[in-house]
Amino acid sequence: MKKTDLILILDFGSQYTQLIARRTRELKVYSEIHPYNLKLKSYIKEKSGLYNVKAVILSGGPSSVVSKDSPKISKADLDFLIKSKIPVLGICYGMQLLCHLLKGKLHSSEQRQYGHTKIYVFGDSLLFAGISSQINVWMSHGDSIDSVPEKFKPTSKSINSVICSMESEKQKLYGLQFHPEVHHTESGRSILYNFLFKICNVRNLFEPESFIEAKTEEIKNTVKKNKVLLALSGGVDSSVAAILVHNAIGDNLICIHIDNGLMRKDESRKVLELFKTHFRLNLNFVNASEIFLGKLKGVTDPEKKRKIIGKTFIEVFEKEAKKIKDVKYLVQGTLYPDVIESVSFKGPSSTIKSHHNVGGLPDKMKLKLIEPLRELFKDEVRDIGLKLGIPRNFIFRHPFPGPGLAIRIMSDISRDKLTLLKEVDDIYITELKKFNLYDKIWQAFAVLLPVQTVGVMGDERSYENVIALRAVRSTDGMTADFFHFEKEFLTHISNKIINSVKGVNRVVYDISSKPPATIEWE
Repeated sequence: MKKTDLILILDFGSQYTQLIARRTRELKVYSEIHPYNLKLKSYIKEKSGLYNVKAVILSGGPSSVVSKDSPKISKADLDFLIKSKIPVLGICYGMQLLCHLLKGKLHSSEQRQYGHTKIYVFGDSLLFAGISSQINVWMSHGDSIDSVPEKFKPTSKSINSVICSMESEKQKLYGLQFHPEVHHTESGRSILYNFLFKICNVRNLFEPESFIEAKTEEIKNTVKKNKVLLALSGGVDSSVAAILVHNAIGDNLICIHIDNGLMRKDESRKVLELFKTHFRLNLNFVNASEIFLGKLKGVTDPEKKRKIIGKTFIEVFEKEAKKIKDVKYLVQGTLYPDVIESVSFKGPSSTIKSHHNVGGLPDKMKLKLIEPLRELFKDEVRDIGLKLGIPRNFIFRHPFPGPGLAIRIMSDISRDKLTLLKEVDDIYITELKKFNLYDKIWQAFAVLLPVQTVGVMGDERSYENVIALRAVRSTDGMTADFFHFEKEFLTHISNKIINSVKGVNRVVYDISSKPPATIEWE
């Protein structure tokens, strides 16, 4: 089996590090993010059986490179990369670090240069091949380079003569003072393309078929004849993980689907039909809706809801797991953004809201973890799912939160409120599909507000619930903008919901973007 080409990204704390990986993956080039202090030589040797390491990218970061405690790779590691002829691209702080390690001159300024800057490209650098000599780029730095190291040449400058890029073609070292990974930089994708394909000569791209083949073999060799557990929610991640592992080990994979009562309308029935009947997975169904609703009774605080749901899920799952003998492994649908959060330079980002889709199962279960999707972004998981034969309409469903409808009810949870919201949500999603809008939207859902308003239904006064509709466009959920519906659709969906669902007499539409708002309301 041919080896996939790999780009290593070393994280020095930039808010944009994950975007570097996103941009390379969009070009079908496999990349991984690691902390800046990764032991490069041993890691590259360790990966050599599966991957060709084609380049190392040094990310940006908030530190000043001249500061005593700033993060750095060692000069020995840099010398190893040069000797191995592995190209290096330093971005922002990464460029300053190259300059510092190789005895160039730079200075630190308390005033950062931040935002759009016009730069002038000169010379015949492969990095800027086919790119205009004047481009607007996105800057975010405090340190500035006064003179480049020996064997380097500057390849662009700003209007006030700040060095914006440099390179040593012979040593295969390149630096950019700006961020090509953000969409604010003109031709940023082309610059990364040039680095990957013209300088690094990447050829063996990431292919779903190769991933499935390699991962299937890896799971077989790891599990052998042991039993494996998987909590199958019906979401994209757990579904793809389930089929991938099932194809490798068959009925030795035991899936547990827990109906917590907080899912979409008829969700459990659809999960059972697809995975137990169609794919013939070894699937156990547990109806725990009464348990969850009992634990949530009277709870209104969103963080408490999330923690109760997470804890209750673990309790129910653990109880079911004890019924199955000789289990050695647990499968989780962890994705690469979750991995990045836990291993990056800055560690897990500050908690905006707690999640329980990654980890969280108690240590006392003593199960070894298998995370077959941990190297993948969401769009890549969807590609894998399609190759595994999971129906397209299932794979491309909008994201759905782990705590389910509990965080879309802005008050305490009851069965009546859940029934009402499920009906509204089902109408909303059905009509989006009828109007060919569903696939144009990243995520759409309805929220039940803790508000009742006066209305007129027929000839009678009503005092009933308000529903807020949400629909956003996004690429990865990190930022989002509200979807611009035509007035005709908003009128149609409002009338449809109010006329069809008893207990609703008002519908509003959320026109907030992320940031400052989040996509979900809680």
